[in-house]
Amino acid sequence: MDYREAYEKLKEIGQEHLLRYYEELDPDAQKKLLFQIENIDFTVLDHVIETSERGCFEPCPALTVSEIENHRAEYEEEGISLLKAGKVAAVLLAGGQGTRLGFHHPKGMYNIGKTHDVFIFQRIIENLREVTDLYGPLYLCIMTSTLNRAESESFFKEHDYFGYDPSYIRFFVQDMAPCTDFSGKVLLEEKGKIAESPNGNGGWFSSLYRSGLVSFLKEKGVTYLTAFGVDNVLQKINDPAFIGAVAKSGCDCGGKVVVKNAPDERVGVFCLEDGRPSIVEYYEMTDEMIHLCDERGHLLYAYGVILNYCFRLDKLEKLFGSALPVHRVKKKIPYLNDAGEFVEPDTPNGCKYELLILDLIHIFDTCLPYEVLREAEFAPVKNATGIDSVESARELLEKTGYVL
Repeated sequence: MDYREAYEKLKEIGQEHLLRYYEELDPDAQKKLLFQIENIDFTVLDHVIETSERGCFEPCPALTVSEIENHRAEYEEEGISLLKAGKVAAVLLAGGQGTRLGFHHPKGMYNIGKTHDVFIFQRIIENLREVTDLYGPLYLCIMTSTLNRAESESFFKEHDYFGYDPSYIRFFVQDMAPCTDFSGKVLLEEKGKIAESPNGNGGWFSSLYRSGLVSFLKEKGVTYLTAFGVDNVLQKINDPAFIGAVAKSGCDCGGKVVVKNAPDERVGVFCLEDGRPSIVEYYEMTDEMIHLCDERGHLLYAYGVILNYCFRLDKLEKLFGSALPVHRVKKKIPYLNDAGEFVEPDTPNGCKYELLILDLIHIFDTCLPYEVLREAEFAPVKNATGIDSVESARELLEKTGYVL
């Protein structure tokens, strides 16, 4: 893209100010700015919704632990068959930094060990190897961001991929979205750099598709993709019973859930929205929804999601291009003011734009909520201390016999 093309693109969306300092930049900086303008996804600004724009919610039952146990043999048989045939690949969503942990590196590099090194990336690979060591290798696609790709790749290489076959690992970069002020004007971080941020966990498939990896995986015979977050150090990944249950159900996708530990637990809850599968965030639930029970006193909105999903690849492809709603999140964003001065704000001054995986679930016709035991599969590392923290994850891991 040259200057004229960049200017015309920006003029069409009313963002020509991003080239205000172009003539002051050296040739290398000019080239980088034009590349950024060419590749950044400005279309997210066209699909912003407000949080209140939701439909009519209804409770949705899950395939319970007891029901799974009753059919475990047939589910596992189906899942093992798919795994051995190379029909399943995995996608790790690892585009974020460990900022909330006070750790300014890729979150997966965080060390949760006590007496020896135990990295979050290491736990992900150890969990995945419980399957691949039994049923053969599968492709692992790791979503990074422009902020952490180089460091993530170097870390895996430095640690010999934690025993995983590197020929089955592919890294790709999450799409970025522009940051704006509250009026929608895109901000400059530097004279030659647009302020941007990763476009949220709902953008994982579009990013995978643009990387060329979807075509690659299809050529390898993959028909199912699992997608999961980097946070959860206890999760089971690509376990045969889950994959088999989704396949035998005929559903477009499936998602692992746990029973909430309290009505007001701060987790997204699986439900139906306007008759379609969906996830309602805890802050979107009314007090009535939070405490709604059946005649036996059991919560009806009971199943919290843990960001571990299985999708039919053909269904993902069919829906690719469907415009997901974009969520505007108020943040403190460093920027250049109109005088060309760098400002690091003390309070939120603009917006970041994110696609959420909950909206991806909602565009499918069917989704199987699959219950797992919290103590066996849910130990997220989100905070340094307290709930869903390094401390709580360590405690849960040690209860399983894992030595930290």
